Amino acid sequence: MIPAPRKGLKAKGVKTPEDRFAHALQELINSEAKQGWRFLRAETLPSEERSGFRGKKLVERSVLVFCKDQGSAATPVAPAAVSAGHEPVLVAPERPDSA
Repeated sequence: MIPAPRKGLKAKGVKTPEDRFAHALQELINSEAKQGWRFLRAETLPSEERSGFRGKKLVERSVLVFCKDQGSAATPVAPAAVSAGHEPVLVAPERPDSA
């Protein structure tokens, strides 16, 4: 999990704030993909922070969730289950008995 970008990146031909943000997101996802990480989803989670001397406030933080395939260590659920509206789940393969 890594923090989502807060602002866009400037690039040639990228003019609007929306395009710059999309470019920043694209660059971040591509850089993680080069290291073998696969983008899974974006999440917004609550986070409690200090506000002033004794106060606290609740803010929302956006994070990007990545996963790394471990070869045969885990296999994804069938795509039909995902398209039916279920969250993807990784299932660990059965281990042979050592006894």
